[in-house]
This record gives sequence, C-alpha cells and structure tokens, in this order.
Amino acid sequence: MVITTLIGDHAMSADGLITLRSAFGPEETMRRLEAEVQSKGMTVFAHVDHAAGAAAVGLPLRPTDLLIFGAAKGGTPLMMLAQTIGIDLPLKVLVWQDDSGITHLSYNDPGYLADRHVIGGGGKPVVEAMSSALKEIAVKATTAP
Repeated sequence: MVITTLIGDHAMSADGLITLRSAFGPEETMRRLEAEVQSKGMTVFAHVDHAAGAAAVGLPLRPTDLLIFGAAKGGTPLMMLAQTIGIDLPLKVLVWQDDSGITHLSYNDPGYLADRHVIGGGGKPVVEAMSSALKEIAVKATTAP
C-alpha cells in the first residue's frame, strides 16, 4: 500500500516518489525541466514520450513524458558504494497530466534510492547534493517566476 502525504502542492509517497503540482501544462513543464537540467550542466540521455508510444499502437494516454538525465560526477560515487544503484540511475523525472487536466512532475527521492541500495553514510553528501539539485530543478520547472 502507498500512503501519500500532501504538503502544500508537494506530495511524497511512502515509496519514495516525490510529486509536485505544476503551474504549467505538460509541454511547458517539460520544456522548463529540460532547460533547468541543462543549466545545471547535466546530460540529457533520453526523452521518452509515453503518450506518443501509446498513440502509435492505437491506445489513449494522457500526456506522460519522461526525461532521463544525470552527471557522472554525482552518480558514479554512489555506484562505487553500491553498483546496484545503477538500475535507478541516471535520474528520471516524469511529467504527467491527471484526469482532471492538472500537470504534475514526479521523481524518485535520492534518499529513498540510497536506502534501497543500502548506501551508507559515505554516500550521504552526494545524496544530499543530488536531493537538493533535484528539488531546485523541480521547483523551477513547476513554479511561476
């Protein structure tokens, strides 16, 4: 069972998923997200448009877009501590629209990932930096200036 706690427009599920409500539509949220990622010097590895994939096989899906990105400087130290975290890296952020037309941005909490892969205290500074960067990127992508 997943329990979600709402804190303003920010929701965090017990399973480590952080979701923010966006002030913008899905396309603008994704554009802002990608711009923020690139402004941080991170590499965009892939952009997966799940709705386009669904449409290609004749299935309906509301906007559901995944951005896969990262920086070896952040991910490699964690993989050196626990290579299995490579299954969850590079980072992923999902921009999606619910059935009410509201756009959201979701990502995995790096602290949750560190716990999942049993990364000890040696990884704490990297996890904290990653968490801070993701939060800043997500807020800028979803919040009006």
